[in-house]
Amino acid sequence: MKIGVHPNNLHLRLARLWPGAFEEFDPEFVAYREGRDTAALLEKGEIHFGGTGSTPPIEADARGLSAVYIAASAPRPANGAILVRRDSSICSAADLAAKRISLIDGSFHTYLLARSLEGAGLGLADVTRIESGDSDSLRDLVEGRVDAWVTMSPRLEKALTHEEISLLVRCGSTIPNRSLFWTLSRHNIGGETGQAIATELDRVGRAVMADIDKAAALLAAEPGSEGDAQSWAKVLRSRDLSVVAAAENILAEQQEEADTLYRHGHFSLPVLTGQSASVGGGR
Repeated sequence: MKIGVHPNNLHLRLARLWPGAFEEFDPEFVAYREGRDTAALLEKGEIHFGGTGSTPPIEADARGLSAVYIAASAPRPANGAILVRRDSSICSAADLAAKRISLIDGSFHTYLLARSLEGAGLGLADVTRIESGDSDSLRDLVEGRVDAWVTMSPRLEKALTHEEISLLVRCGSTIPNRSLFWTLSRHNIGGETGQAIATELDRVGRAVMADIDKAAALLAAEPGSEGDAQSWAKVLRSRDLSVVAAAENILAEQQEEADTLYRHGHFSLPVLTGQSASVGGGR
């Protein structure tokens, strides 16, 4: 089985490093750049499933690709946030009107921003979204090229130690922010296979939580790692890495997000979200 792994999905990064993970699936861990590439890789058959935030599978459904949800993490309340400069006049989401917001657009960042704005009577059209891409977004914020920055772990923890940065919105107060493990209906992952994947994801997650120092050392030893073992241990201790098979509550959350993004004009048409692999692939 070809399992997609990108830097921002910590669970699958750890699975690739953890001894014996997914061994019954004869795994090939396929590295790629970012979560927004997941649908294209699934469409081409280069991976069989991957893990992302909540938004990429909805983007896939908007393209008619029939996303199928395999499993979901627990909510990740500490994993994302909107940051501003400490000396900024922005004190609430209402103050984001007409401001420049750096984010990975089409990721859960877009949903976090939309819900935050909506709570203040605003919409995505009321701000300027700036794709963060490969730029140094922390520097862009500190030096005033953007007014706010939507970010996630492990960059978030590092940014919060900066003396010129202030927390505006934490995602736990706004959206569930789960990690979703998903595929496309064309790969026919459902029933026992889907349940087995969910079970193995949960097993790996619980093994990591039982030995955080080992997991942190593995992440710190990766080429280009974003932190040392101590900083990775802090990130891991902030998370519940348990995983459950995707069920109706997960689908309901995804549909709520799809409806919200349509309401904000992110999608031109309503999007019907995918099915759970545990009840059969497709629509």
